[in-house]
Amino acid sequence: MSSEVLNVVPSPTPASDSRKPALITGIGVAVLLLGLAGWYAAADRWTPYSGTGAVAGYVAQVASQVSGPVTEVLVEDNSHVPAGTPLFRIDPTLYELAVRQMEAELAQTLQATSAGVAGIAAAEAQVAQANAALQNTRAVSSRTLQLVERGVYPQARADDARGDLRTAEAALRAAEAQRDQATRQLGSASSDNPQVVASTARLQKARTDLLNTTVIAATDGVVTNLSLTVGQYAAAGQPLLTVIDSRGGWLVADFRENQLLNIDPGDPVEIAFDVAPGRIFWGRVQSIAWGIDTGRLSSGGLAQPQASTRWFEPARRIPVRIEVSQDDVPPKVRIGAKVSLVVNAAGEESGPLWWIAQGLMRGATLLSYLY
Repeated sequence: MSSEVLNVVPSPTPASDSRKPALITGIGVAVLLLGLAGWYAAADRWTPYSGTGAVAGYVAQVASQVSGPVTEVLVEDNSHVPAGTPLFRIDPTLYELAVRQMEAELAQTLQATSAGVAGIAAAEAQVAQANAALQNTRAVSSRTLQLVERGVYPQARADDARGDLRTAEAALRAAEAQRDQATRQLGSASSDNPQVVASTARLQKARTDLLNTTVIAATDGVVTNLSLTVGQYAAAGQPLLTVIDSRGGWLVADFRENQLLNIDPGDPVEIAFDVAPGRIFWGRVQSIAWGIDTGRLSSGGLAQPQASTRWFEPARRIPVRIEVSQDDVPPKVRIGAKVSLVVNAAGEESGPLWWIAQGLMRGATLLSYLY
C-alpha cells in the first residue's frame, strides 16, 4: 500500500520554471522600450517630425490715407482682386472742394507774380497722378520680386516688374520736367517765389488726397473677413478690410530645440496637409527663426525669475520656415491650415530612419480621412 501511495503523489515543480515566462516577457519589454527610446532619439536628430505646422502668408490690413464716410464698397467677401483693383471709395466732396480752393489760391498767387495759371495747374495734376502711380507700382514690383526670389514666379516676371517700375519712374520724371518747363516759361519770378512754391505744394497734396479717396489693392489677393459697409466712417490709417496675398505663401512648423541639431536650409521635407488626406507633398527648409519670446517679465528695471513647480521644464520650440512651390499645393489650402511634416536632415545618409519616417507619414496622412 505504501508503494502505491508514493507513486501517485506528483513530483514538485521547480520555482524557476514558473518564473521563466515572466522573466522573458520583462526582458522583452525592456528591450522594446530601450529600442523605442533609441529610435526616438535618433529620429529627432536625423528625421525630425512636427505635427504643429501651419500655412502662413502675407496678410495686409488695408487702410485709407484720407478720412471720410465710405460711399461705395466695390468688392465682396472672399473675392479675388488683381493689383490695382478699386476696393472702396470715400466721399470725395470735401477733397474736390479742397482741390478747387488750392487751384484758386495758386491762381491768385500766380496773378500776383504776373504768371499764368493753366499750364502750371495742369502740370501739377500730371505730377500728382504720376507720383500716385509710381507708389502703387513700387508696392506691386516689390512683392513680385520677393516671389521671384523664392521661386514662386519665373524670372521673366521679375524683368516685367522692373520694367514697369522704370516706366513709372520715367513717367514721374517726365511730368516733373513738364512742370518745370511750364514754370520756366512763366518766368523766374514765379518759380523762385516762396508763395508760389507753397501754393503749388498745397495743390499737389489736395490732388493726391482726392486720388486717395479711391482705395486700390496694392497686390493680387483675396478679400477676407469683410465687414466694411457703406456709410461707415473711414479714419486715415485705420484698417478697414483685410487682403491675403494670393501669389505665394509658406509653412511654419515648431520644432523642439533638440530637433534642430541637423536641420539646415535646403533640407528636403515631406508634407501632409489635412485638407488633402492620403497625399504627400514636398518642400524645403528655407530658414530657422533667430529668436522667440521667452515671456520673462521685469520689474523696476530688473528681470523677474520665472517660478516653476515642475520637475522638468517643457521644451522650447523654435519656428522653422518651409518653402513650398505654389504649383505643389492642394487647391483648397487656406492660411492657417494644419500640416504635418518630417525633415530629411541627413540626406541619403539617413537610410532606414528616413524609410521609417516616410512610412509613418503615409500612415498619418491616411488617418486624416477619419479626423
